[in-house]
Amino acid sequence: MADVLDLDGVTIMRGGNALLDDVSWDVSEGERWVVLGPNGAGKTTLLQVAAARMHPTKGKVAVLGETLGGTDVFELRPRIGLASAALAERIPAEEKVKDVVLTAAYAIAGRWREDYDKLDHGRAQDLLAAFGVEHLTDRTFGTLSEGERKRVQLARSLMTDPELVLLDEPAAGLDLGSRETLVRDLAELAGDKRSPVLVLVTHHVEEIPPGFTHVLMLRAGQVVVAGPIETTLTAENLTATFDVPLNVQRNAQRWSAVLRLE
Repeated sequence: MADVLDLDGVTIMRGGNALLDDVSWDVSEGERWVVLGPNGAGKTTLLQVAAARMHPTKGKVAVLGETLGGTDVFELRPRIGLASAALAERIPAEEKVKDVVLTAAYAIAGRWREDYDKLDHGRAQDLLAAFGVEHLTDRTFGTLSEGERKRVQLARSLMTDPELVLLDEPAAGLDLGSRETLVRDLAELAGDKRSPVLVLVTHHVEEIPPGFTHVLMLRAGQVVVAGPIETTLTAENLTATFDVPLNVQRNAQRWSAVLRLE
C-alpha cells in the first residue's frame, strides 16, 4: 500500500523546546489511525505537520506523496480534510453554515470572492445532511452549540473529497449523547471502504470509534509505540504513555480505560 503520510525523524522546535522529538510515522492507504497521549504530548503539533500547516525543524515529511519544503502547500491543502479547535476559531462567527462547508474547497476560513458552482453547493448540502445538520444551513456559525459546530466541521472536512482527513479532538466539549452520536458517525465513516484515510486525535480511549485500525501513542513529543490497535492498545502501553497505572478493556468494539488499583 502507498504511504499517505511519511514522517522520518521529525523534530519541531519552538522557543528552545522540542514539541516533537525525532518522530517517525508511516500511514498507508486504507488505514484509520488514533493518536493518543496526555496534554502537551505533541498530538496537535503532529496533526499540524500532517495537514501541511507546519514544517519540521529537522527531518522529512511527505504528505500524499508530496515532500514539505518542495511542494506548493496551497495546492496540497485542499487534498486534506481538517477539523480542529484552531480552525474553528478562525471561522467568522457571522459566517453562514453552508459557507463554512463551501470554503473548504479553497482551504480557507471565511467566504470572500470565490466562485462556487452548482455541484459545490449540492455537495455542501449533501454533507450537512449526512451529519444531520442540514437544517442549520442558513444559521451563522457563532450561534451553534458545541455539538452542532463539531458536526459542521466534519461536513467541512469532507467537502473536497479529500484523500486524508485529520480530526483533532472532535468530541472535546460534547455531552454524553452528542459524543456517542459523533462516535457512531465516525464509525460509519471508518467502515466505508470509499472513505479517505482517517487520523483521529483524542485523550480518551472511550472516544475511539469501531473500525479504527491503528494507534500511535505520544508522550513528551516522542513516540511511545505505534501499530495495529488490536495488539498495541494495551494496559502496559497506556500506562507508559499517561504515566499512571491503567487497565484497558474492550467491549462490543468499544474501548475503555480505568485507573488500576494496587
